[in-house]
This record gives sequence, structure tokens and C-alpha cells, in this order.
Amino acid sequence: MFSHIMVGANNIEESKAFYDATLGALGYKPGVIDPKGRCFYATKSGIFSISVPIDGEPAGPGNGSTIGFAVDSPEVGDAWHAAGIENGGTTCEDAPGIREEMNIYLAYLRDPAGNKICALLRMS
Repeated sequence: MFSHIMVGANNIEESKAFYDATLGALGYKPGVIDPKGRCFYATKSGIFSISVPIDGEPAGPGNGSTIGFAVDSPEVGDAWHAAGIENGGTTCEDAPGIREEMNIYLAYLRDPAGNKICALLRMS
């Protein structure tokens, strides 16, 4: 059901050091920082990541967080996005679609309470 979890951070390097240590104790490799300054810990079963909130506000519980749901195709992701809009959600970030630079499909929504969620497909 879930593709990834992202939590907010106010200082990526400080948070990366913490997660490198704690996740390293569990046998995971150090996180990788992408061109946007986010840090990713990828496994075969999912991704944990940290990011400074896009809205520029300080990170806190929920701000900067995203819950990702795995989808089987871009068409399913588009249907997921449409159903969300039709049922009280609002679109956020870029329009649903394939992100060529990362070879993934993404669609983002905020639920009626403002929580950010997304649909994700890792393209082959």
C-alpha cells in the first residue's frame, strides 16, 4: 500500500546525521541527498525520506510530511487523484505525471484536513 514516508526537517545535514546513525544501526546504508536537498533512504520495500518543508514554514509534526501510496500504473494514479479532487481534496505540487529525471510517476493531493499524500509508481 505505501510507497514511501517523508518527514519534515529544519536542518537536513543534522537530520541526515541522526538518521544515518539510527538507520545504520538497523543495517541500512546512509541516505542520499538529491538535487533539491532532500535525503532518501531507499530499500527494496520502500523509501524513508527527510525534507525541508516546501512551503518555507518550519518543520514540525506533519509539516513537510508526505504519505505515499503505491499504484500499479499512471492511469490508476490519475484515477486516484481525480477521486481525491472529487471527494474534498485539493491538488498540490506539480500536476500528476511521470518525472523523467527520477523515472517515477507522481500525483499529489492534500486531504480535507490538509495532510499531504501522493500516489507513486516506480517506472521500469
